[in-house]
Amino acid sequence: MKVSFYPGCSLEGTAREYGESIEQVCETLGIEIEEIPGWNCCGASSAHCMDEFLSVALPARNLFLAERVEQDLVTPCAACFNRLKTAEKSLTGASKMDVGIPVQGKSKVLHILEFLTQEGVVETIEKHVKSPLRNLKVVSYYGCLIVRPPRITDAKHWEDPQALDRLIAQLGGESVFWPYKTECCGGSLVLTNVDIFRRLTGRLLDMAKDAEADCIVTCCPLCQTNLDTRQQEIGSAVGITYDLPIFYFTELMGLAFGLQAAGKWFRRHLVDPIPLLRSKNLI
Repeated sequence: MKVSFYPGCSLEGTAREYGESIEQVCETLGIEIEEIPGWNCCGASSAHCMDEFLSVALPARNLFLAERVEQDLVTPCAACFNRLKTAEKSLTGASKMDVGIPVQGKSKVLHILEFLTQEGVVETIEKHVKSPLRNLKVVSYYGCLIVRPPRITDAKHWEDPQALDRLIAQLGGESVFWPYKTECCGGSLVLTNVDIFRRLTGRLLDMAKDAEADCIVTCCPLCQTNLDTRQQEIGSAVGITYDLPIFYFTELMGLAFGLQAAGKWFRRHLVDPIPLLRSKNLI
């Protein structure tokens, strides 16, 4: 199976472990991800706040490039996914916007979680599980942008998505119920309004602790960064000590698949997940 891949900007920086784990997991599953040539920034998260034309034209060019190779377009970033889907709707919907780029809607836009848990792919995952995630209690965190608004994302269960929960169970872990799986982490407010960011992200950390989860698993680079890198800052502000590992779901797939590179990915986390994984006899 071959698909076009739109990596976005973060895989070369703060989310390197996400990009590397995606690449190795897909290789293990026999999926060839082909980076679209000459891709450009999708405009997240500033273009749609400043210029409507650019907010559609920037992702539209990437859609056009994907259509030229006649493959579905997969992206790992929630913000990129949302901008690509927004452009797709703007260019192919009832009230078509003209940005001078001939996008016809031939390539399906998929978030990497949606792609790896779709029929025809998800059935192959259990065959590759060599080290089940036994005794690991996980809360699944989808964030805002891969499910909302549903008229853009086409999400069928935007209030209570289940793909990540089912995947964790398939990998042998315990998916723990919690009511905050699609709540906002504050996103880019970490740069503009720290008080609101701390409140929103702190609420997620508190609820995960209340659910007695060992860790949080996510599928968004910004969500992972906010939750992983700011725990000491948020805890100091309210007098609480947080030490909750935050995983990308593809990292846990790689761990369950027995991929040797997983240890390298985990060392890039600010909250060290190695002690937790050792206590569960997972490494």
